[in-house]
Amino acid sequence: MTPDAADTVVEQGTFVVPDFSVKDLLSVIPAHCLKRSAFRSSLYIVWDAIVIGSVWKVADIADSYIDPATLALPDPLLYPVARFCLWAIYSFWAGLFATGLWVVAHECGHQAFSESKAVNNGVGWILHSGLGVPYHSWRITHGKHHASTGHMTQDQVFVPSTRTERGLKPFDSSKEDLLGSRVTEEVKRELWEALGDSPIGATLGPASYLLAGWWTYLIKNASGQARYPKGTNHFNPNAVMFAPHHYNQIVWSDFGIALWLLAVGASIYHWGFSTVFRVYLVPYLWVNHWLVLITFLQHTDPLLPHYRAPEFTFPRGALATLDRNLLGDLGSFMGWIGAHATHGISETHILHHVSSKIPHYHAWEASAALKKFLRANGHTHLEGKAGGWAEVYRVYKECKFVEDEGDVVFFKNAYGLAQMRPVLPDSGASDSGIEITDK
Repeated sequence: MTPDAADTVVEQGTFVVPDFSVKDLLSVIPAHCLKRSAFRSSLYIVWDAIVIGSVWKVADIADSYIDPATLALPDPLLYPVARFCLWAIYSFWAGLFATGLWVVAHECGHQAFSESKAVNNGVGWILHSGLGVPYHSWRITHGKHHASTGHMTQDQVFVPSTRTERGLKPFDSSKEDLLGSRVTEEVKRELWEALGDSPIGATLGPASYLLAGWWTYLIKNASGQARYPKGTNHFNPNAVMFAPHHYNQIVWSDFGIALWLLAVGASIYHWGFSTVFRVYLVPYLWVNHWLVLITFLQHTDPLLPHYRAPEFTFPRGALATLDRNLLGDLGSFMGWIGAHATHGISETHILHHVSSKIPHYHAWEASAALKKFLRANGHTHLEGKAGGWAEVYRVYKECKFVEDEGDVVFFKNAYGLAQMRPVLPDSGASDSGIEITDK
């Protein structure tokens, strides 16, 4: 485009596209970090269950004291308010540590729980079914996500919408820069009218995403691969993302969900809806909320590239993610709690994509070794801002679409501007990726 004084121009950061091999990345990880122990992994299930049970017991005892006979409050209406606040606090903490159980089940799917595939899949199926997750169905598509992270046509989730998919006017090189460093006022205004969010809209959008995003992904492929046909979901054994030999595994996963729904229904019949709602269902919604928040922020940011086939390699995809300190925006103590409760899944995510069989209790050491190597070799885009609602709000506003053109693309905002531009290495791609086989 021809520069004009009235154009909006931004100073972009540069992202040097990494050119590591798989061997380069794996060779710096201490060998003992690959050791998996069923006993040690099981201790984290026990710990999470103890914390959740203890929080419930404290809430249950405290609830018995919220009564005019034992507690004097100035107004009768304050008793239900106090009870609501008590169980809201319970649901937050129970949901946070139940997310830890979710993470352990997720490690089972990666075969990181133990050395035994049968043990891994058995424990994973039980834990994930108990949290409303179709274990094998999600395990399979999640494996595809790991094989093709950041790939515009192969990744399975958090795939950016393109200019065309957002229904925007075609790119005009006379009015805007393809890489997003400059845009005319005309195009800026047009894009804002099509994509701009009011503060309320930018709040309600992420809120609905955090609340319902997990199930809309499972049921209707929301935020998933756009090339999949309409109606694609995780419960159909014949869905396009599954191979014929997966059929029985998908059915078994569906059976787990059926048992879960039956158990929830039976619990409501026995204890009543209000009890099941506050003790299980609200914490369950918190689990889904944390799952979406964590994974959205791991894979979505103006700093992160996405690749088309000519420039994609497995190492590039593995490094197209960010580590973040969950709840770190609330202070160092809450940051420690967030990492502890969710077993560092947000804080060691780059390492997890490089080698997903490393159990979380070794991931901290392995992650430190990997980051030391990456920094020494010029790859410094490793940590994002702390994970929380404020960061979801910021990222949601900044990441609107990517261009239809380009083999390495970055998100543009509602003005058509991008924070980063790619710099390709002199040499060609060193790895074509890895093939996922699931038998």
